[in-house]
Amino acid sequence: MISSARQEKLRRLLAPRHVAVFGGDAAAEAIRQCHRIGFAGPVWPVHPHRTEIEGLTCYRSAAELPEAPDAAFVAVPKEATVGVVADLAARGAGGVVCHASGFAEHGPDGVALQESLVAAAAGMALIGPNCIGLLNYLDGAALWPDQHGGRRVERGVAVLTQSGNIGQNLTMQRRSLPLAQLITLGNGAATGAAELVDALLDDPRITAIGLHLEGVDDVAALSRVGLRALRAGIPIVVLKSGSSELGARANLSHTSSLAGSDVLCDALFRRLGMARVHRVETFVETLKFLHVHGPLSGTRIASASCSGGEAALVADLAERSGLDLPPFPPSTEQRLQQLLGDRVAVANPLDYHTYIWGDLPAQTACFAELLGAGLDAHLLLVDFPREDRCADGAWTTTVDAFLAAHRTAGSAACVVSSLPEGLPEQVGERLLAAGVAPMQGVADCLAAIAAAAEIGAAQRKSNAAVPLEIPVRVVGEPHQLDERAGKQELAAAGVAVPEGVLSDADGAPEAAAELGFPVVVKAVSAELAHKTEVGAVRVGLTSREQVRDAVGGMAGLAEVFLVERMVAGAVAELIVGVRRDPQFGAALTIGAGGVLVELVRDSVTLLLPATREQIAEALRGLRIWPLLTGFRGPAADVPAVVDAIAAIAEHARGDDRLLELDVNPLLALPRGAVAVDVLLRRARRTDD
Repeated sequence: MISSARQEKLRRLLAPRHVAVFGGDAAAEAIRQCHRIGFAGPVWPVHPHRTEIEGLTCYRSAAELPEAPDAAFVAVPKEATVGVVADLAARGAGGVVCHASGFAEHGPDGVALQESLVAAAAGMALIGPNCIGLLNYLDGAALWPDQHGGRRVERGVAVLTQSGNIGQNLTMQRRSLPLAQLITLGNGAATGAAELVDALLDDPRITAIGLHLEGVDDVAALSRVGLRALRAGIPIVVLKSGSSELGARANLSHTSSLAGSDVLCDALFRRLGMARVHRVETFVETLKFLHVHGPLSGTRIASASCSGGEAALVADLAERSGLDLPPFPPSTEQRLQQLLGDRVAVANPLDYHTYIWGDLPAQTACFAELLGAGLDAHLLLVDFPREDRCADGAWTTTVDAFLAAHRTAGSAACVVSSLPEGLPEQVGERLLAAGVAPMQGVADCLAAIAAAAEIGAAQRKSNAAVPLEIPVRVVGEPHQLDERAGKQELAAAGVAVPEGVLSDADGAPEAAAELGFPVVVKAVSAELAHKTEVGAVRVGLTSREQVRDAVGGMAGLAEVFLVERMVAGAVAELIVGVRRDPQFGAALTIGAGGVLVELVRDSVTLLLPATREQIAEALRGLRIWPLLTGFRGPAADVPAVVDAIAAIAEHARGDDRLLELDVNPLLALPRGAVAVDVLLRRARRTDD
C-alpha cells in the first residue's frame, strides 16, 4: 500500500500550486508552456549561472527557493540530475520530473546511475528519467520542454504512456478527445503506472484512464489499483505494445507454448476489466466514447445511415466486434415505416435512404425513433464533405436533427464517420458538448462500443474479483516427475485418473489382462515430455499379443511401463495447464487438447486464484464449447469438468515449488472427467 505521505507528495506533483524548473533551453520552454496554458501559480527557474530565464529571476539552487515547490522539472545533464533531485528531496518538494536520458536504458553504468537517482529521491515522487514530462490540462501545469497541441479542460481522460513521442502525438489529435492529464513514464524508476493510476483515481474530474505500456513491471500493484478503478466505475483502456521475455526457461509443456508473456498480460487486463486495444486510433476512440457514455450495460446497438453500403459495412464490422444488431421493437419498426414510406425496408441497421435528406422535422422524427429503441448504443453514420471545396448544409441539418432527437431521448448515442477526416473538429466539439460521442472510423467506433460493454460487464462482477497474490519466488533446479507420480498427486487432489498399474516388459501383457481390454500402454520415464512424438504410447490394445508387441517397440525408451484401462466415450479432449511465472504468478490455461493443441490454439488463460464461475466462463469462451454442450452428439458433464479443472488449479497453486503442470488431455465424458496424461515439473529443494 502507498503511504499517506507518499500520496500527498504525488498529489502535489500532479496538481501543483507552484513549479520550479532546472536547466537552460528546455527549462525555458517549460516556462513558456506553463504560461501558454494559463498556469496561475509561480514558476521559479533555477540555474547556477543565469540571472533570469523568460523574464523570471533565477535562483541558484533548490535551497534558495521561496518555499518547497510542489513540482519540479529537471532538465540538466544526467550526472547533475542526481544531485538536483537530492537537493529537492532535502528541500521538501512534492515531486520531480526527470527529463534527462542515459540511465537504465543505457546499460550497466546507466542502471547504477538510476539506482543513485532513486536513492536521492528519498521517497519523493519521481517521474522518469528519460521522459518528456507531464501535462495537466485541468490546472494548467506544463512540465514539458516542447510544444503540444492540447488545451485546458474542466474534465476529461488521463493518459499514461511509456513513449514520449506517442504522448506528444496524442496532444496533437484532432478527434475531440478531451485530455485532462498526460504523463510520460520514461523509465519509471521510482513512480510507476500503478501508483500514478492510484493518484488519478482520487481526482473526480478524470472520466477514464488510458495506459500505453510496453510491459507490466509490478503485476500485484496494477492488480490492486485496477480493482480499485473497476469498483470506482472509472474505465481503463490499455494499448500494450511488444512482449517481454520474462526469463529464460526450457519450455517442455504444451501449456507454455500457449501462455506466453503477452497472453498473461491479456489475462491480467481481462481479470481487471481493462479493455485492451491494439491501435492508437482505437485507443483514442475508445477513451472518447467512455468519456461521454462510460461503460455500457450490453452489446446491443442500433445504426442508421442513408446508404445501404454503409449499413452493410456496419453489420459486418459489428459481427466481428461481438456486437448485436437486434430487430427494432415492433412499435419502433411500425412508426419508422410510417415515417419513411413503403420504399424503405425498415431493419437494423437502418438505411433510411435520402427521401428525408435535408428535411429537419422528418429526420428528427426518424432519429427519435432510432434513439428510443431502448438499445445499449445508437449510431448515426455521417461523413461531412470537404470544407474547402463543398457546402455542408444538408449534412449540418442531419446532425441538427440527431441532436434534437437526442435531447429528448437521452440514450447513449454517437455520430460516426466512415473516414476519420469525415467528421470536422468543430462538429466533433459540438457533439461532445451535447453529450453525443463524435466517433471517427466505423471499425474503431464499434471496437470502442465493444470495449465499453466489456468493461461494463466486468464492473457488474467487480465485487467477486480478488487481487492477485505476490508471486512466489521458486528456487531450485527444475525436475520433471514421471507420469505415474504426477497422476498419483492429481488423484490425491481429487482429480480422476485412469485405473492402471506399473509393470516391466515381461509382466505388461498379464497386467493388461487383469485390468481388462482395451488398454493403453506408456513408457514411464521422467525424461519423456511428449510421448506421442517419440512412440512412447500405444492406445486401443485389445490382446496380450498386442501389449507384448507394444512394449517391445518401446525398447530403449524405458524399463517400466504404465498399463491403464482405456477410457472411451470422450465428448472432447481438453488441455488444462498451470505455469508459474516469476512476474504474474500461477496462470491456468484451458483449451482444446490432444496432439494438435499448438495447431488449433483454442485456449483461454486465467491468472490464479480463479473461481469456479471464472473457469466455467473460460470454457464457454472456447470454440469447442458447442462440443461440450452436445453439438451433434452427447453433451459432456460440464460440472465435473469444472470440478476437475478447479482441483488441478488449486493443487498447483498450493505447491510453492511447482513450475509447470500440464494435463493433456483431460477427457470430458458424458459422466465425469478423467486426466489421462500428466506432465509435472517442480523445483528441487537442496535437501531433495
